[in-house]
Amino acid sequence: MPHITIKMLKGRTDEQKKVAADKVAQALVDAIGCSADHISVAVEDFTPIEWQDVFQKEVTESEHIYREPHYDPKDVL
Repeated sequence: MPHITIKMLKGRTDEQKKVAADKVAQALVDAIGCSADHISVAVEDFTPIEWQDVFQKEVTESEHIYREPHYDPKDVL
């Protein structure tokens, strides 16, 4: 533990996802001092239309956001 889920728009390669997962995991090691061996990372892909609902539920309505985005999700449509 911890487990990280990266949600992004479809279109990135598996290699890009792997690099992102590795860098996010390393940032967490640096930030909280956990072992890299304890971190798992998943990547979920969404279409721009699917992202509208995900954004609403997981960003707009979430009580657990520590870094808010500064864009309108409709801009990705």
